[in-house]
Amino acid sequence: MVAANHEFSSGQFEINLWHSDALAAGDRAFRFKSAVQEIARQNDKMATFMAKPFNDEGGSGFHIHFSTWSDDGKPLFDDPDGEYGLSKTARSAVAGILAHAPALAAVSNPTINSYKRFGPDTLAPWLIDWGLDNRSAMVRIPPERGGASRVELRLGDASANPYLAIAGLLGAAYLGIRDSLDPPDPLEGYGYDLSKAEKLPDNLGAALDALELDTAFADVLGGTFVQTFLAYKRNELERFSQWVTDWEFREYTYHL
Repeated sequence: MVAANHEFSSGQFEINLWHSDALAAGDRAFRFKSAVQEIARQNDKMATFMAKPFNDEGGSGFHIHFSTWSDDGKPLFDDPDGEYGLSKTARSAVAGILAHAPALAAVSNPTINSYKRFGPDTLAPWLIDWGLDNRSAMVRIPPERGGASRVELRLGDASANPYLAIAGLLGAAYLGIRDSLDPPDPLEGYGYDLSKAEKLPDNLGAALDALELDTAFADVLGGTFVQTFLAYKRNELERFSQWVTDWEFREYTYHL
């Protein structure tokens, strides 16, 4: 862990883990979440990584900073002569993330509750966009260059499985680099204007449909995994659709 600070909502903290290769980053994120929950239980408390546990409080994200390096240790996202100081590799990675964002949402925002975190003025992304040091964009490019050149994916929420979220990010970026995609112009200003970019899926079912339809992305993750993931998650949706919630009881009982 590098740093920690209290966030906007009650009992909410931002934790920054030091960078490493992808697998080690997944290991450390998973161990950290497990340790926090276990320590809380030992103290008769509960720590949750639910995306949006309270109606009147902000949600919790899972942001991933991502860069690529050559075998001889050179940062492949940096190019002082490139547009915005970014290399073609970096711009194609961003374009791949944008192109596959609806499917990527399924593994980065994997619960029914996940999509209650999204929306205007939430500090969570709502549109499929990218920006230069713009924290209202789905993909943010921090201002540092050189060895610190990187992409920050702000899509995921705290309920995400770190291994799947990281694999999804790498898969989408790989497809963009493989296909030499070019991103649109970066977002300027307010990141919740529907006239500027397409909207992310607003529910788990839509994200699962996008994952199933995005065959290139599904092939990178593996067909067996994707079909199993879809089956489990659609069963989750089916069970939720048959469950009477507290909201329904309060909304209807006294009026019907």
